[in-house]
Amino acid sequence: MSTRIIPIAAVLFAFTASAVAETPAANIQSTLGIEPGAIQPVMDQGIFAHAIFNQLEGRWNGSNTQFRWDGQGWIGTDYDKLWIKSEGTLSKGALDDGQQQFLYSRAVTTYFDLQGGLRSDLDSRPTRNWAAFGIQGLAPYFFDLEVTGFVSSEGHLAGKLEASYDLLLTQRLILQPQIELNVYSKSDPARLVGSGFSDIDTGLRLRYEFSRTFAPYLGVVYEGKFGQTANFARQAGESTGDVRFVFGIRTWF
Repeated sequence: MSTRIIPIAAVLFAFTASAVAETPAANIQSTLGIEPGAIQPVMDQGIFAHAIFNQLEGRWNGSNTQFRWDGQGWIGTDYDKLWIKSEGTLSKGALDDGQQQFLYSRAVTTYFDLQGGLRSDLDSRPTRNWAAFGIQGLAPYFFDLEVTGFVSSEGHLAGKLEASYDLLLTQRLILQPQIELNVYSKSDPARLVGSGFSDIDTGLRLRYEFSRTFAPYLGVVYEGKFGQTANFARQAGESTGDVRFVFGIRTWF
């Protein structure tokens, strides 16, 4: 009798151990409302939103002060987003370099999105409208990069490159070099824009992040105009090259 009981007990013990091992996973799936053995969906279709102002700053060269903003925001999924980008400079009561972009973007790699849409130059000078197409993302070595091409309603072409890099001196103290370049295929005297390499806006900003969403900063920037754009600026009594100290806030939400 004992020789029969031992094999039966071993079988019962193995069956019980297997059931106990499977019970937690089954209970977890039932708690989450997932049928045991069902394939769980990838959670990549949620709708998210984000906005950031990289520049909300005053610029001073010893004689006059400018206010400059540069920000962008988006809403969408991990793959498809709608973007709004805005920048401009307020100086002596006039608005200059006012660019507003309304774009659709599609993720094409882990780090880059293709973007297309419209750009409208809205400031104190005559308005110009452009079709826009470009790429934005994180380049190797963690450079934030935007490269965009434009075609105006008059058939003019333009290109814009923006790049920046965050150098962490500490976990809260960050040094950011930044550059923006613009080129145009044809001159537009009404907007004081010449053909070829038009202008550069580059700077170095040191910010302190009290939190990730709020960081005051100090820095220095250089604004330069070249070629025909510089000639138009001289005729209008404007500077063709200017170094300014900046103070501002970087914020996002």
